Amino acid sequence: MTPLPPGSTIGILGGGQLGRMLAVAAAQLGYRTHVLAPDAESVAAQTAGSFTRADYHSRIVLDEFAGLADVVTYEFENIALDPIVYLAAKVTVHPAPAALGVAQDRAEEKSFVAELGGRTAPWAKVETLAELNAALATIGTPAILKTLRMGYDGKGQVRIHAAAEAEAAWNAIGGRPAILEGFVRFSHEFSIILVRGADGAMVSYPPPWNEHQDGILARSTLPAPAEIAAQWGEAAALAGRVADRLGYVGVLACEFFAGADGPVFNEMAPRVHNSGHWTIEGAMTSQFENHIRAICGLPLGDTGLTAPSVVMENLIGDQANGWADILSEPGAHLHLYGKDVRPGRKMGHVTRIGRL
Repeated sequence: MTPLPPGSTIGILGGGQLGRMLAVAAAQLGYRTHVLAPDAESVAAQTAGSFTRADYHSRIVLDEFAGLADVVTYEFENIALDPIVYLAAKVTVHPAPAALGVAQDRAEEKSFVAELGGRTAPWAKVETLAELNAALATIGTPAILKTLRMGYDGKGQVRIHAAAEAEAAWNAIGGRPAILEGFVRFSHEFSIILVRGADGAMVSYPPPWNEHQDGILARSTLPAPAEIAAQWGEAAALAGRVADRLGYVGVLACEFFAGADGPVFNEMAPRVHNSGHWTIEGAMTSQFENHIRAICGLPLGDTGLTAPSVVMENLIGDQANGWADILSEPGAHLHLYGKDVRPGRKMGHVTRIGRL
C-alpha cells in the first residue's frame, strides 16, 4: 500500500467518542477527517474537520462520502454490513467488511476463533425456546444468554441461574436468535489490543487487567497481575492469527478471561477499544494514532509503556461532574466526550500515570 500523504481525508463512520478520538489523532498527523453518522448528537463531529448527518443506507449519501474520502474506517461494529460492502467497492475500507461480518455474529465469531485454535467457553446457538432448553440441559447453569447480534456494555444479555429461568430469559431478549454460553472460571479479564498494517506488520500493547461493573468496563490497569502476564503470549498469538486470517488492517481488540488452562477468548471488536484508552498517555503511541497509521499505510508506532504504572477509569453518568477534582490530581489526564450527562452513559475517562 502506498502511504496516504498528510492532507488526505479519512472518512469515519460513526459519531461516538471513538470517532472523536480518532479524529484528534488524525489531525495530529496532518489528516483531514469527515464523519458520517445519523445521530443528532455527534461528539465525533466536534473534533472532525467536517460532518454529514445522514442515514448509512442512502446510496446517494454513500456515493458522496466515498468521493470525499481517500480511506474509510468505522468506530463501532453495530453498523449494518451492507453499507460497508457498498463503500468498499468504491473506496478503500479498513478494516475490511469480512472482519465486521465475523464480529457481528457471535456464533460465527466463536466458530472462527475455534478453527484458529482459540479456547472458548462452552456454547450453543439457539433460535427457539426449545433449543435454549436443550442447550441448558447440555451446558448447564449458571449460563448467560446473549443475542446473536448487537448488544454491548452488558446490553442484550441475560444471566440464567437455573433451567427454570429459561422462558423468562428468552422473553427478556425478545425471543431473538442467540447463543448460550456456559460460565467460565477465571481469575481476571484482560484484552489484547493489536495493530496490523496492510503489509502484514503487527504490534500489540501490553495487556491491561480489565474490571467491569454492571457489564460496563470500569477500570483498566497496567502492569497486569501475574496470571494475565503468564497468558499474554498465547492470547496475543491468537489475536495475530485472527488478524492474519482476516487480512485485517487497523486496531483489533480481543477480550479474554484468564482461565486455569490458559486464556479463554470472549469476543473481538474490529475497532479501537475502550480498554485501550489508557494508551493515549500511557503508551508511546496511542491506539488511535496507530489505527490512523495502519489505515494510511504508515509505519506502526512503538507500543511500550510511558510509565511504570497506568490506570484508566471510565467516568459513567454523573461521575464526570467530578472533573474539577480530577484536574487537581498530579498525573491524572482527563478526557470528556462532550456528551449530555445520563445515568449509565460513558461520559469520559481519566488516565492516571504513576509509579509502582
